[in-house]
Amino acid sequence: MIPLAWMAGAGVVSWLILGAVGGTRVNPEALYGMLGPLASVSATWIAMYQAHRRSPQRLTAVMMTGFAVKMVFFGAYVAVMLRWLDLRTMPFVLSFTGYFIALYAMEAFFLRRLTVAAAPR
Repeated sequence: MIPLAWMAGAGVVSWLILGAVGGTRVNPEALYGMLGPLASVSATWIAMYQAHRRSPQRLTAVMMTGFAVKMVFFGAYVAVMLRWLDLRTMPFVLSFTGYFIALYAMEAFFLRRLTVAAAPR
């Protein structure tokens, strides 16, 4: 579960830096922009890791199910953040997009390491 710690650590440290530099111009939007993607990659990583550990052949099915769940989750998440929490749109969208790309890139890197390490040679 080291990759999970790296992804969470990178998200929290970068948010702290953003908060220190941007102050109230970026917060609380930067925090909420980070929390959704971080929760999603964390849940996805745990599901993929468990599936790969139990039966590597099931990994693709787990990833496809996760994709469908994430489509619904992110639609609802963005709607709740912008509509009910009344966050400022631009800082939230920029933060959300940046964290989404960065955290999913990290997840892809760790997934590649997981599958390559387990591949027969």
